Amino acid sequence: MKLSRVFLLAFYILVAGCGTVGKDFDSSKVQKIQKNVTTQLEILDWFGVPFKEGTENNHTMWTYQRDTWQAIGEGQSKGLVILFDDKNIVKAYRYESNY
Repeated sequence: MKLSRVFLLAFYILVAGCGTVGKDFDSSKVQKIQKNVTTQLEILDWFGVPFKEGTENNHTMWTYQRDTWQAIGEGQSKGLVILFDDKNIVKAYRYESNY
């Protein structure tokens, strides 16, 4: 009986030590983004609804993000932040990933 409790406790620790934040997006399409050319509608079509929306200096900013972690081993992360100008054209973007 005690042995089964130890295994159950170990299982709960491993499960509680894993998690995910954000939603996955197709990072292969990041290379299609062109500053001062790509529209907000194209971004929406390629990546879907952003995980976060905000503003920076009165410009719309969208964030696509996926972070995973686990009790054993290294977590993975990828993020795409896009800043749009007043005409909803990509003004700047940044992509980072350790996948």
